[in-house]
Amino acid sequence: MSSFKALVIEKTDDGQTVALKDFKVADLMDGDVTIRVTHSTLNYKDGLALTGKSPVVRRFPMIPGVDCAGIVEASDNPDFQAGDRVILNGWGTGETHLGSYAEKARVRGDWLIPLPKGLTPSQAMAVGTAGFTAMLSVLALERHGCSPADGPAIVTGAAGGVGSMAIAFLAKAGWHVVASTGRVSETDYLSELGATEIIERSELSGPGRPLAKERWAVGVDSVGSSTLANLLSSIQYGGAVAACGLAGGMDLPTSVAPFILRSVALLGIDSVRARKSLRLEAWDRIARDLDRDKLAAMTSSIQLADVQSAATDILEGKIRGRVVVDIG
Repeated sequence: MSSFKALVIEKTDDGQTVALKDFKVADLMDGDVTIRVTHSTLNYKDGLALTGKSPVVRRFPMIPGVDCAGIVEASDNPDFQAGDRVILNGWGTGETHLGSYAEKARVRGDWLIPLPKGLTPSQAMAVGTAGFTAMLSVLALERHGCSPADGPAIVTGAAGGVGSMAIAFLAKAGWHVVASTGRVSETDYLSELGATEIIERSELSGPGRPLAKERWAVGVDSVGSSTLANLLSSIQYGGAVAACGLAGGMDLPTSVAPFILRSVALLGIDSVRARKSLRLEAWDRIARDLDRDKLAAMTSSIQLADVQSAATDILEGKIRGRVVVDIG
């Protein structure tokens, strides 16, 4: 096969174009492992890349797609051989390196990990970067010494991909989970995932005070900006917040008060360049703790040709949970 189907972003004088087209194998970027992609997923960052609403893409033409699951076709890397099932999250794919919305990908083998035992490729992509990030957040809170005995956990952006996965993982670990959402119509959905309480996002979205009433022991925040500032001011003494998203903005209008008067910790979560040992730990925990029924309840599936329209929906908050892209 000299070419394959791929979703391609190209730069124009007016911005960018996105089209499903034939892409030459010879034009793939350098890497020591070539993968036949079977599944990908849709993340908020993918939505930004496909719509051009944020400068996610750093080179053109670009095949977007942060995540992939697939089968190794050829490898010069000693850790992988033809026929191995693998997954990839991050490492600049879909930004600086040709990504996963395509039938083939060529990447560095040290970016890959084996498909975890007990997960199908489709399930792994239903988890995707969103679920991987959520688990990194849970692990960070645990490493900080936080436990369910300390009090409740709050998850912002609860009906989104990261939020949905974080609720499921925290509930599995025994936390009393509070879900903050702008979509109260999703109350039943969030409760099924494991949320015990639902609050309106408006409680956290307004201008904040340096310190507010102590309400929660820990938080997982995918929103940022004023939401994160309000969350920090409401964390109990000695608690922590895992910050893993910026859907609400990159600013943080807060003060040092929560940090030096209540010993609150702000834990930054990066899924793009996380070291391999941490990736393996997170995915092993995901494979063990993930409730497959809950995963199915939060997951929908689309084809490669549907990705562009879905990208607009995810930025407009019209998608709940996770979306798997079935490459074929």
